[in-house]
Amino acid sequence: MLDANLQAQLKQYLGNLREGVELVASLDDSEKSRQTRALIEQIASLHDLVTARFDGTDARKPSFIIRRASDADKWVRFGGLPMGHEFTSLVLALLWAGGHPPKVDADLIEQIRGLEGDYHFEMFFSLSCHNCPDVVQALTLMALENPRITVTLIEGGSFQEEVEARGVMAVPATFLNGEPFYNGRMELAEILAKLDKNADAKAAEKLSAKDPFEVLVIGGGPAGAAAAVYTARKGFRTGIAAERFGGQLMDTLGIENLPGTPYTEGPKLTDSLKSHVGEYEIDLMDLARAVQITPASEPGAMHSVLMANGATLHARSLVLSTGARWRNLGVPSEAKYRNKGVAYCPHCDGPLFKGKRIAVIGGGNSGVEAAIDLAKIVGHVTLIEFDTKLRADEVLQRKLRSMPNVEIVTNGQTTEILGDGAKVSGLVLKDRASGDERRIALEGVFVQIGLVPNTEFLRETGLELSKFGEIIIDDHGATNLPGIYAAGDCTTVPHKQIVVAMGEGAKAGLGAFDYLIRNEPVEDVAQAA
Repeated sequence: MLDANLQAQLKQYLGNLREGVELVASLDDSEKSRQTRALIEQIASLHDLVTARFDGTDARKPSFIIRRASDADKWVRFGGLPMGHEFTSLVLALLWAGGHPPKVDADLIEQIRGLEGDYHFEMFFSLSCHNCPDVVQALTLMALENPRITVTLIEGGSFQEEVEARGVMAVPATFLNGEPFYNGRMELAEILAKLDKNADAKAAEKLSAKDPFEVLVIGGGPAGAAAAVYTARKGFRTGIAAERFGGQLMDTLGIENLPGTPYTEGPKLTDSLKSHVGEYEIDLMDLARAVQITPASEPGAMHSVLMANGATLHARSLVLSTGARWRNLGVPSEAKYRNKGVAYCPHCDGPLFKGKRIAVIGGGNSGVEAAIDLAKIVGHVTLIEFDTKLRADEVLQRKLRSMPNVEIVTNGQTTEILGDGAKVSGLVLKDRASGDERRIALEGVFVQIGLVPNTEFLRETGLELSKFGEIIIDDHGATNLPGIYAAGDCTTVPHKQIVVAMGEGAKAGLGAFDYLIRNEPVEDVAQAA
């Protein structure tokens, strides 16, 4: 199962084990069970502290548990093979079960251990989902730190019948005590916040106690990270408040147009940005969503930022880099069938539609790339473009047209998503030239029609926005309000690209630096009180 390189890497990691780890497998005579046995035997052969048994009695086969030899009540179960994006999750599960300390805030560990009640989690993932590992790893850590928490992690491709029976049409999909808990990517702190009712209050108290910043960056994508690095290098007290560090980067798989980097993936680049930010004295406040900004009363005074949990942060200058999100179709039943056939991430959810009929809405690069990837998995793809021609790069169009199970529709408008009440069953397509409508029977709709800036919370601040909701900036990244700068996909800058966002972030950071050195601090009486 593991090639020589992976075995060597895993053996090196297992050198960090401090206590014994037991692997207990439940298998049948299927090919996947044979592969699971081979994987477990390989792992056990790499370190004396790892032992393997094959007498498990779990009904889900193949599956195996990883548990501490010294505490059999702390375990996590994998259903299917945790390879692909989940191989790292498997390695971490082995290390944590073997006593290697996780690189997680100590407060979060104590919060896990302090949870009262019994929690039985089941989580479905796909091997191509780059959002799933965060949930897999968070739940794994919880199970290995609190014996009242059990976790079963299920690779959907190995248990297709169960996936369909439970109505799982998007991953990551998490169930708690048999009931739906959450669909989508979640950080450990977010999961704990849903379980621990006092979590928000604790987080708010911690944030509100922070001293004012000289530069506060709102948003942690490529633009926000670049801005923070630049201002921190200038010696200014800098903070990043991000709803999700990495932003849309975490939803991006292949990146091939970043100069100097022939190929990388969004989560990997996010890790690099976080590591770079960590090289400086930058206060990174992840899972911190801004909901209101009160601009400074005069240049040099403090801006105030109200967070979703009730905390308030203060800073002499702000860099807004809140990014953008996928645009919705805005047609009847789209919201009703979200995660029930309507999807926005082909890499995450594509494997759940193996052999089925799907549509991709959007003929730009994102839509055509999605259709190409999905055509390798699903039975048939209908690509629908509103314009009279596709807008994707010609090389992508040629590839798409060469695929036998793809139909391309231009000048088409999706007017309604159809369903049976539980899941998508089709859509209504209008020919924009003739006005004729037809119904297309299918099981999935992947929406890829561009972005919407995350700026709704700024509309009452006096900040100038374009008719599309983008923050209007000048050549220095400055907004119309003194001391407030902006960068990246939330602004009017053309070409929403990673490399552009990084440059714009650096420019906004330098703009904030220039503002700070030209405006003396003004003591705010309200702040002093």
